[in-house]
Amino acid sequence: MTDKTAAERPGIAAAIIVHDGCVLMVRRRVAEGQLSWQFPAGEIEPGESPQEAAVRETREETGLEVVALRLLGERVHPKTQRLMSYTACEVVGGAAYVADAEELAELTWCARADIPARVPYGLFPPVQAYLDATLPTD
Repeated sequence: MTDKTAAERPGIAAAIIVHDGCVLMVRRRVAEGQLSWQFPAGEIEPGESPQEAAVRETREETGLEVVALRLLGERVHPKTQRLMSYTACEVVGGAAYVADAEELAELTWCARADIPARVPYGLFPPVQAYLDATLPTD
């Protein structure tokens, strides 16, 4: 059996959710290489847009109801080689909790200063620019 290339595998949609001056981050039960803390995310299903997938994955993983604001950008992730889409989202209901305990170990609302400790290799520049514009500096 051969591994599928990035182009053959479904894309991954990530939700960038800023609320009350923090961004939501989740820690997966199984790390993907160096990726332990990341944004709520999952595979884009057939017929689904990246924005729709980001909204769905957020609800499935964290119980939060969000709406997509805008697509921040796409790239092939340098660590996982998966096509990634990043969508800015806004909370419209619910409270964040580990709704999918099989996938997630924990979640946290992360202040801007705490992001480098969780993501030491840095963020995708359009995501970093969005967080720089929306998160308080302290």
